[in-house]
Amino acid sequence: MNLPSGPKQPGLWQTLTLVADPITFFDRCQQQYGATFTTRVLGPNSPPVVFVGEPDLVQGIFTAPLDTFALGKVTHVFRPLTGPQSLIMLDGAEHLRQRKLLMPPLHGDRLKTYADLIISITQETLAKIPSGQPVELRPYLAEITLKIILRVVFGLALGPRYEELNQRISRLLDDITQTVYSSFFFFPPLQQDWGPWSPWGHFLRQRAAIDRLVYAEIAERRTAGPGGEDILSLLLAAQDEQGEGLTDQELRDQLMTLLLLGHETTASSLAWAIYWSYCEEERLAQLQAEVEGADPLTLANLPYLNAVCQETLRIYPIALISQPRIVKTAYSLGNYHCDPGTILIPCIYLAHRLNATYPNPLVFQPERFCDRKFTAFEYFPFGGGHRGCIGAAFSRFEMQLILGTLLQQPGFTLHPQGPIQPQRRGITFVPKGGIWLERPAEEISPKKPVLT
Repeated sequence: MNLPSGPKQPGLWQTLTLVADPITFFDRCQQQYGATFTTRVLGPNSPPVVFVGEPDLVQGIFTAPLDTFALGKVTHVFRPLTGPQSLIMLDGAEHLRQRKLLMPPLHGDRLKTYADLIISITQETLAKIPSGQPVELRPYLAEITLKIILRVVFGLALGPRYEELNQRISRLLDDITQTVYSSFFFFPPLQQDWGPWSPWGHFLRQRAAIDRLVYAEIAERRTAGPGGEDILSLLLAAQDEQGEGLTDQELRDQLMTLLLLGHETTASSLAWAIYWSYCEEERLAQLQAEVEGADPLTLANLPYLNAVCQETLRIYPIALISQPRIVKTAYSLGNYHCDPGTILIPCIYLAHRLNATYPNPLVFQPERFCDRKFTAFEYFPFGGGHRGCIGAAFSRFEMQLILGTLLQQPGFTLHPQGPIQPQRRGITFVPKGGIWLERPAEEISPKKPVLT
């Protein structure tokens, strides 16, 4: 076996270092070994794990025949959250079957039917932001993205079930995005139920309460019969070539996947996009001029707004890596040779910071996406190949509509802050200290004198 060079520290040390601070780990390795390197980051007895950031090598992985790699077996970290029937857990024919069923509601013209509701939810939430004081945006962005999932994906009507699910999901996501809490998902031996006050026991009870609500909604919608434009309604009606639809378990797991991988992640990307949009007056003026008077479907296709969103996802992508692949038979990675069992991980973070592809990669330059079209192996913020994120088109659509709607609101300015650094929050990275906006206090008209 001939693999790229990489760090030589013990596997447990590499694992803990990566879990504690992935960005520093990747930066250090890229500086020392280049954009492709071999690690041992799956514990003390880790197999070789090769992070791949060079476009030609990424292309080889993304375009390899379907039977070259096993994929679902290396996503165990998400299993307690998404369930065993989640698309990211599956391989082979079953993966292709479910992917075909899930694709139509999340792509193409179907997205247009969600635009008005996304805009409405965004406007209602932004209207809650008080004026006359700096406000940290993350809670508002998280509220917007969660409401979109509950209304657009789950199709929930406002009412007791909606409110309870909203509260329970918010609490669960607040817990699992804490660094110590999220570490339990990386180390299965820690996943012990020692009662409701133990971390894992608390998680299991939170998950059970959410499952009760989700299964109740699925059962109610099956009884009501076909109808509705939300994603759950469309999935309930979907059938494969044999006329079979998704089971309750499959529906539950796909809904939880869309929720857990599309809520906090989108809110985090929006926080970065808002920062980059408001931190320079010239850029802000250009964006505001472009979005002025634009209707929802126009917002989704504005070129400079799109470029800002693309550049945001380049610098701090929703996830740092694409889905890992386990080599099933001997595989050539360029001039390297990988034995079965080697794990290959196309690394979004590394590829997006290659100076050869992106000159001055640490500088935010949305113009680069106006001047050039990058290949799917140079720019892949949602992964790639036949394992690319199923919700990528929906996420991009949602992100552009929310950012465009905010930019249409008058008076917001960026509250002065020091240099913004990334901070891990669950599987994504948020601006440390948050992004704070403020708008002038509403002027109160003086009272007219009362004539007597």
